[in-house]
Order: sequence, then C-alpha cells, then structure tokens
Amino acid sequence: MKQRQQKLPELLTWLGWPGPVIRDKQAELPVYTSLTLIPAQFIRAAAVGGMLIAMAAYLFYHSFAMAVLAAVAGLIAPRRYRDALLQSKRTRLTLQFKEALYSLTASLAAGRSVENAFLAARDDLQLLYPDPAAEIRVEFEIIHARLAYGEPLEHILVDFAERAAIEDISQFVDVFVICKRTGGDLVEVIRRTSQTIGEKLDVQQEIAVMVAQKRFEGRIMMAVPFVFMAFLSYAAPDYMEPLYSGIGYVILTGALILLALCYWLMARIMRIQV
Repeated sequence: MKQRQQKLPELLTWLGWPGPVIRDKQAELPVYTSLTLIPAQFIRAAAVGGMLIAMAAYLFYHSFAMAVLAAVAGLIAPRRYRDALLQSKRTRLTLQFKEALYSLTASLAAGRSVENAFLAARDDLQLLYPDPAAEIRVEFEIIHARLAYGEPLEHILVDFAERAAIEDISQFVDVFVICKRTGGDLVEVIRRTSQTIGEKLDVQQEIAVMVAQKRFEGRIMMAVPFVFMAFLSYAAPDYMEPLYSGIGYVILTGALILLALCYWLMARIMRIQV
C-alpha cells in the first residue's frame, strides 16, 4: 500500500501534473532543465489530447465505449506539451545567447574590461529583445545584480551554465573560466569561441528550417488515414461495415499500432543533433 502511495506522485509528475516549482538552491533563479505546468495548462492539454484520441478511436471502432477508454490515453498529452514548452524555451535561450556572444565580442574588442563588456551586452540585449521576460535578458539582469553585490563573474557564469545545462553555454563558460584563471588572451579566445558556437548554431537553424517542412509533411501523412476512414464511413458505410465486427477489430487495432509506430519513428528521425 505504501509503495503504491509513493509511486502515485511519481506517475503524476511523469505525466506532467503540476508539482513544486524547481528552483535554484542558492536563490529563486530560473532553471532550464525542467518546467512545471500550471493546473489550467495540464487540464487543457489533457482535455485536448483526450478528445483527439477519442475521435480517432471512434473513427476506427465506431464504439463510444472504445472512444471513452481510449480518451484516458490523453493523460500523456500534458507530458508532451510540457516537453515541447521546455524545448522551445531552451532553444530560445540558445539562439539569444548567440546574440549575446556577438555583443560581448564587440565590447571586448573595443577595449572594455570583461565585467563592463557584460554590462554593455545587457544594454544591447534590451534593444534586441524588448520583452523583459526574454530568457537572455533575465539572465543578464541576474548577472548585473550579482556583480553589483560583488560576486565574482566566474561564479555567476558557472551557476548560469549549471542552470541552463546547454552544451554551447557550458563550453563558453569553461573556456572563459580557464582563460581568466590562466591569464590568456581573453578577447581572442572569446572571439574564436563565439565564432565557433555561432557557426554551429547557424547550422542548427538551417537544419531546423529544412526539418520543419518535412515534419509538416509527416503530420499531414499521419492525418490522411483518419480523414480517409472518416470519408469512407460517411460515403460508403456498407463497404466499411465488415471492419466493425469479428476479425475487423483485430485489423483496425493492428493499423493503429502501425500508425503509432510510424509516428514514433518519424519523431526519432527528425531529432538531428549537431
């Protein structure tokens, strides 16, 4: 009984049910490795997911009982929605970080100190991203505030890299910290690092544009079987009647499983890492 009670919260968390907001250990700083849905988001995603799955099940089985049972699978939708929101947030931060690197490089090349370069980048980012809630603006405001309290810049950047858990940001911070400690040519090192990371992000953006079209085509192809089933059920119900009894249910179930497998394979293929 106790084991079941312990597993229930874990299952709800896995499904995306709103739980305690994860915060930074030192202060209430943003974390980019997890995201918590508010109850309204969870309910809305579960309702939409349940309705779509119920409609698909009814198209295939013509049974309200099967549609209601299948609607339970809509509980997986909030998890998918949460993951999509989190990935979108991380992608925005990565792209915004590239612009911040360009600003830092320009400021250092102009002869500013490292700390002043970060303060100047903060002003540049305010022009690039008018929305004060933009992820990179929030982070540079945090950097500005912590510098004002006298905290070393290295500690601030290391904390940022840990909270972001993004490879490009971690690489930049590692190079920055090593160069600051060893007394290397900080301007040249940051310039080269910024250029390398910028080129990598440019390639990622080009791939994302190409994949977006194929992803849209894949979604259309996934929708075609359901549209075809709906059309035949409306235009030729006698032709479809044998599928709704006996071995027909087995065939329809196999078709649904194949469609789910195709969707999973499509999602896997579209994940391209650079």
